[in-house]
Amino acid sequence: MKIRVILSDDHPTVLSGVRHELRGASTIEVVTAVGRSDELVEALSRTVCDVLITDFAMPGSGFVDGLPLLQYLRRTWPDMKIVVLTTIDNQAMLREMTNSGVHAVLSKLDDVDHLIAAVHAVYAGATYYSPSVKTKAAAPEVVHRTPQPLTPRETEVIRLYTSGLSINEIADRLNRAKQTVSAQKIRAMKKLGIERDADLFMYAYETGLTTVGSKSIK
Repeated sequence: MKIRVILSDDHPTVLSGVRHELRGASTIEVVTAVGRSDELVEALSRTVCDVLITDFAMPGSGFVDGLPLLQYLRRTWPDMKIVVLTTIDNQAMLREMTNSGVHAVLSKLDDVDHLIAAVHAVYAGATYYSPSVKTKAAAPEVVHRTPQPLTPRETEVIRLYTSGLSINEIADRLNRAKQTVSAQKIRAMKKLGIERDADLFMYAYETGLTTVGSKSIK
């Protein structure tokens, strides 16, 4: 019996390329491919899937993506194995992915042989992290390490900051001193292993902390 795989990525060229390469594996059957997270949920509702290969970020899908989507998939289809195929190399984000319960994480720059190996590994009950992901994350142990959780106040500051508010505006809205808000932002970034604001914005979007234009899952 072949391993039934569903592909999910908002880049048609990626979908086409991955589908073509997987056709060369006699043990794998690509049952369908979708380009939006809402289409993915619909496909999973009507199609049996052993292993899902999905991108982490699919903006403009009309449904949640990133970490909220992975959490939803794990809750709704707990027996399905999830392989994340991504361009993200931020260490904190890689930790978030693995902590969400996915079974494999690979870079889109990896050789296709790693993807085929990952499908076989997760189907057999193992986990798989490609060499490039291990290198970017410093070590497998770092990928698995649970990040220090943010306090509710730190989370609120990061949410507002990545939504476009300045430190002064956040201080006014939350009735806190500017210095307090700034310190909470700095502490949050340190906990997440993030040094640049650009990476903080990406983290907030990828983890669902900032979900502009997405629908929430109830």
